[in-house]
Amino acid sequence: MTATTSLKPIQRRLIGNGAALIFVAGTIGFGFLFFLLGEIRLWPFPGTISLQLPGSVKAWRMAHLEGVINGLILWLTALLLPLLPFSQVASRRVANGMIAVGWLFTLASLIDALFPNSRGLAMGGPWTNSLAFLMFYVGVLIVMAVMAIIAWKTLVAKAPDNAND
Repeated sequence: MTATTSLKPIQRRLIGNGAALIFVAGTIGFGFLFFLLGEIRLWPFPGTISLQLPGSVKAWRMAHLEGVINGLILWLTALLLPLLPFSQVASRRVANGMIAVGWLFTLASLIDALFPNSRGLAMGGPWTNSLAFLMFYVGVLIVMAVMAIIAWKTLVAKAPDNAND
């Protein structure tokens, strides 16, 4: 089994989670639409449900875009994985870390849209704010660690002996 084929299951997990995040972003987009309309209206179905969803335009836009952007980042990670100088185990760790970051950031942003005073900028306040803060905090720590390791291994560390393959 070649190095590229051994990465295929990891790449497929990245692609699948990226697609799921983009799907969730589309679902959040309906929430954004209903927030903007101040009602639930789905053409061609008759009738509307008068309902003003909580949140702000900024929070809904961010929640929607987080899913799209993080899904695309997972697809990009899947494409770049064979070029990174990592073993299969390290590649799996990078992939799992990026998958966790994608979901943590997307769901934390959704908490901001759905619950008042829950931007997650600092610990404290409503429990939803503390939850969003912890999700963002863990996600930031993971992405910083993964990016530092990728930068170190690709820019500084000695290339493996089969680097010319």
